[in-house]
This record gives sequence, structure tokens and C-alpha cells, in this order.
Amino acid sequence: MRNEASGSGRSEHRLMSLHDAAGLIRDAGAMLICAGAGMGVDSGLPDFRGTEGFWRAYPPYERLGLRFEELADPVHFADDPALAWGFYGHRLELYRRTVPHAGFGILRRWASERPTRVFTSNVDGQFQKAGFDRVAEVHGSIHHLQCLADCGQEIWPAGEVPAIDGETMRARDPLPACPSCGALARPNILMFGDWSWDPSRSGPDLQRLHEWIRAHRRELAVIEIGAGTAVPTVRKEAELATAATGALIRINVREPEVRHGRGIGIAAGAESTLRELDALVS
Repeated sequence: MRNEASGSGRSEHRLMSLHDAAGLIRDAGAMLICAGAGMGVDSGLPDFRGTEGFWRAYPPYERLGLRFEELADPVHFADDPALAWGFYGHRLELYRRTVPHAGFGILRRWASERPTRVFTSNVDGQFQKAGFDRVAEVHGSIHHLQCLADCGQEIWPAGEVPAIDGETMRARDPLPACPSCGALARPNILMFGDWSWDPSRSGPDLQRLHEWIRAHRRELAVIEIGAGTAVPTVRKEAELATAATGALIRINVREPEVRHGRGIGIAAGAESTLRELDALVS
């Protein structure tokens, strides 16, 4: 009986959380969407959580004994560009093929009813594909490239993906090159231990976002989705933006707790939770 009562209590708590979150969305004069890797999981994208999760998504790297952190390192573009572009070229092609899940459409509809901005650590361009045009990408974008030689060429859109050997996960020539000097190109993404990332594209968007947050802080609701504590950039942004109001909705399968005590945590995935909220908001 205690187990049944406990389960019933959790269900009631969850329902209350959903109703409270729906109320925050309905009452919001402005909305900030903060998204981490968990936002894309329901679209079929890997979130690279832990070595085992990464290897399930990319079995060839398990055979090679390579972890995500080792591959997402800018040094490979200088030392082993075929390996580097094998990994990033495959991801670029994957993101180009991916269709954003229905939760993006729900957020887009809510955004049409109030001023809205997006802050994301994702580099996949899924928000833009779903129709959002005010997106601050704090870690850059895989859909844009920069010159490895830093010749002065401005960041440019990525073109054709190099062919990749499915067994070795190595890219074949020709590899993407700078249109000005012909040197090797790399994705305009902030990688691990990255001192050569060019922030000139992302920086102005982030500046404009923070100006917008200051202007709307008192009427702002923040929906944070799929952002973990391992790389806490998104969670910190969401908490700072709601410091004045506490109007934070944190949707996270594994880490829904709101540690500063002001906000609503929902332990579930992105798409299913957004569908439930939409039924209550409408």
C-alpha cells in the first residue's frame, strides 16, 4: 500500500508541477527558451552523455577506443584532419537530415504570442530549422566554418560534407578549405580546450540577448530543456534570467532539481512534456 500511495503522490506532484508550469507560460509577457543536448534526443539525435552513450551512437569509435572528449578537440584538425572531419562531417550530415520533433512546433506557437528568444549550447541548428530566428548559440554552429590559419576570412556557411569511410570514420579528400587562403577549415564550434574558436558570429547575438533579457526581466518566463550539470552554461543562464521572478520551468529527465529553490522541475523528456504543457496552456 505504501508503494501505491507513494506512486499516487508522485503522480499528483507531477500534475501540480505541470499545471503550475502552464500557468507561468500563460502569464508570461516574454519567454526565454534555454536548451541543451537533451532537447534534440526526441528528434533522434545523440546527447553524447557518457562514454557508453557516445559509443552506442558511434560504434566505430568504440573499436578505436576514442571518447567524445578526445574527438571534440581542435588539436585533431592540425594533427589528423581526416579523423577530425570524419567526426564533424558525420555530425553535420546527421543534423542536416534531422527533422525537429513536434515540441519545437509547440514552442514556436507559444513564441508567436509573446516576445521570445532562444539560448542554446547546441550546435545543430534545429531551432533555426524549426522556424526560430532569434537564436543565441553560445558554443557556435556546426553549419558555419572558420579558417584554421586565421587568415582574416570571415566565418562562412558550411558547404558540401566530405565523404566519410564508415569503418574508420575518417574523411576523404578534399576536406573543407578556406575560400580566401585555401588552408584547412574547421567548424565554428567551441570545442574542449579551444583557444582558436572565433566568437565573432556568436558574440553579437549573445550581447543582444542579454540586453533583451534586461529589458524583459520582470515579465519573463524561462523554459529550460535538456540542459545538464556536466556543462552548466545553459542552466546558469536560465537561473540568472529568473533570479528576479523565479519563473523557471526546468524539463530534464535525469536532473530536474531547481537547486536555488525558485522554479519548477519536471523529470521527463522534451517532446512529451511540451505536449502535456500545451494541452494545459491552450
